[in-house]
Formats: sequence, C-alpha cells, structure tokens
Amino acid sequence: MGLKKILIIGLVWPEPKSSAAGSRMLQLVQQFLNQDCEITFVCAAKVSNNTYDLSQLGVNTRNVLLNNNSFDDFVFTLKPDVVMFDRFMTEEQYGWRVAEQCPNALRILDTEDFHGLRKARQLALKENTEVSIKHLHNDTTKREIASIYRCDLSLMISEVEIELLTKSFKIDASLLYYLPFLLEPVEEESIDKLPTFEERQHFVTIGNFLHPPNYDAVLYLKQTIWPLIRKQLPKVELHSYGAYESQKVTQLHNKKEGFLIKGFAKNVNEVMQNAKVCLAPIRFGAGLKGKLVDAMQNGTPCLMSGIAAEGMFGNIDIPGFVEDNAEAFVQKATKLYSDSEIWKNKQQNGFKVIAQRFNTSDFESAFFNKIEALKENLQRHRQNNFIGNLLYYQTLLSTKYMSKWIEEKNR
Repeated sequence: MGLKKILIIGLVWPEPKSSAAGSRMLQLVQQFLNQDCEITFVCAAKVSNNTYDLSQLGVNTRNVLLNNNSFDDFVFTLKPDVVMFDRFMTEEQYGWRVAEQCPNALRILDTEDFHGLRKARQLALKENTEVSIKHLHNDTTKREIASIYRCDLSLMISEVEIELLTKSFKIDASLLYYLPFLLEPVEEESIDKLPTFEERQHFVTIGNFLHPPNYDAVLYLKQTIWPLIRKQLPKVELHSYGAYESQKVTQLHNKKEGFLIKGFAKNVNEVMQNAKVCLAPIRFGAGLKGKLVDAMQNGTPCLMSGIAAEGMFGNIDIPGFVEDNAEAFVQKATKLYSDSEIWKNKQQNGFKVIAQRFNTSDFESAFFNKIEALKENLQRHRQNNFIGNLLYYQTLLSTKYMSKWIEEKNR
C-alpha cells in the first residue's frame, strides 16, 4: 500500500451508537487502518457524550475551525496522501483549501447518502405527490453534484443512487464508487445463542430523532400505523428508541396505547434481540438504513417501506416484508408477529443479506486497488473530469471568497 497518510474531515465526530452515519465512518476508518495507514481525523463540531473515542484505535484527532486560515497551515504541514470529506458540506468548506495547499492529494467524498434525493422525497411528501425531476433539481442536489465533480472519487453506499446519478444526471461513472456497509457475517455460534421466536415480544423501531426521516416515521407510526396494529394485537407494545429525543418526541409516549418512547439505546443488540419485529415505515430518505442492519444482525425480521428497503437486498429474499400502503403494512406486520414459520424463514434471509451483500472481505482489496490506481493516474483522471476543472475555475471561487469574507468579518 503506497498511501500512508489519510486525513478525514468530519462533519461531526462519529457516534456509531447514535446513527448509521457514525457506524459507516468507523467502518471506513477501520478499512484504512487495515492497510496500515496513519489516520488523522479532524472536525469543527463539538464532542458529545456519544462521541466515539478514536484515539483507542490509534487515530490522531484534532479540532479545526471553520473559515479560518489556520487550517491551511495545518494541512500543508500534514501533507496527506488522501483527504476524505465526510459529506458534501465538508467539501464545500475545506475542499478549496485542500486543493490549494495539497494539490497532489487524492480527494475523496464520502457521500453517506445522496442528500439531494432525500430532499426531493421530502418535498414530494409535503406536496403529497410522486417525486419528479422538479423535486430532484433542488438546491441540495445542485450543491452535492458540484461537490462530486470537484472530488476525484465519491463513495456511494447504494447502487440505486449510482444509477440515478449516472442516468438522470449524466455523471461519469468513473467519478463514483460503490462501497456499501462493510460488515462481518453473523457466525452460526452467535445465531444459535439468539432468543427464539417464543422468547421475544413486542415491536421495536429505532433511529436518531434529530434525523428528519426518523422523526417523521415515528409520527406516522403513532398517528396511522400503530392504532391499527393495536386493534389486531391489543396487548402488544411498540418500543421506540433513538438518540437526541426532544420534547416533541417525548410527548408521543402513551403507555395506555402501548406506544413507548424509550430514548437512547445503550445496547442496540440487546434491544433488537428482545423484540419480535422491527418496524421501519420510512417515507423519505436515501442511502442504506442502519436500523435494518441492526435488525438483521440480531435475527429480528422487519416490516419496512420501499424507501427503507431501497438498495439493501439485491436479489436475496427479503428478511421481512416491504409495504407502502398503511393497511397492507399492518396486515403483514401482524402476520409476521404471529406466524413462527414465516418469522424464522425471514430471519434466515437477514443472515444471508449480511453475508452476501455487505461482507467486508468482498470489498476491501478492490477499494484500495481503486485508490492506488487513481493516485498513480491522478493527472490524467482530473484532465478527463472537465466539469470538475470548470467548477474549480468558476464556482469554487464563490465558496472560497465567501469563506474568506467570513474569516475577515470574524477578526
């Protein structure tokens, strides 16, 4: 491995127990560590109680400032071989500084998910209509695609989003790289120790409450789905877990209705293993859903929306059911909760998905071969990306001088 110094610029400090994005970032960090890279992780955000201690992995950490030329001196001195931006907002802030101070560093964008698609679906949901080109051409999409063009490679977690970007937006496939969740298969010994169908009870849903799609899903469960499930299963409860619960979330708690807001899950594996079925009626969003991974790893079948299931299962049988109609969703949820044979079959599908779709060993070598090849042919690769060069010549100047104006204003 020729690449040794990796700089990761985080939008936030990783919180793997709070969000799928936090888990994803740790997976990427581990990939670089497996290649004996020296990693420096920097971030302008504040550390929280849920922040993962990267130093225990041997990762160097540092706080940086937004709109401040102290970053220029720092990155010039560090001289990283690869700089990875955590989501497009980070690239907007620091990309031009990296390009000026370390022009030969490979610039990678970890998109986490296609934010423009999530925004389009949110807009369409508010209008109670199907997603159209009008919704997709939102400001978030324009900013994100500009960021993709300015980087040498963008990591995409979903094949569906690669298809959308290449077909609908005509982005050259050479700028995109499919790298989904990177997981270890669930071992037979662990499967044998999981609680059985008979030992489990209740439904569960989980997700960081600060993430708008998660809050919308909980609200949709409360107002539409759960009352119908309770008619079918009057003694069953729904346990809703998530970090950063606010008052608007807490007030949804109703013990009489069996709708329980449980808050932050200290041990997501324990929570999932105690539950019989996971509910994920996500109505807008993008990327892959970490909650479904948590469920599959712990043998908990899922009832989910089409958006929740998107990009997850490939040609493998679904570890549950996918329904967007409320009545059909309730019917399948009740069936999955009550029928042990169907439940056991769906559980096995989940283990297959983890092993066949997201096995770390299937992706690790190819990913670093791609990085090495890009690094060796970086000049030619950038010459072939004319729109990226154009954006550095024109558009990036606006973000650069806006940042410099803010910097002067803050003095």
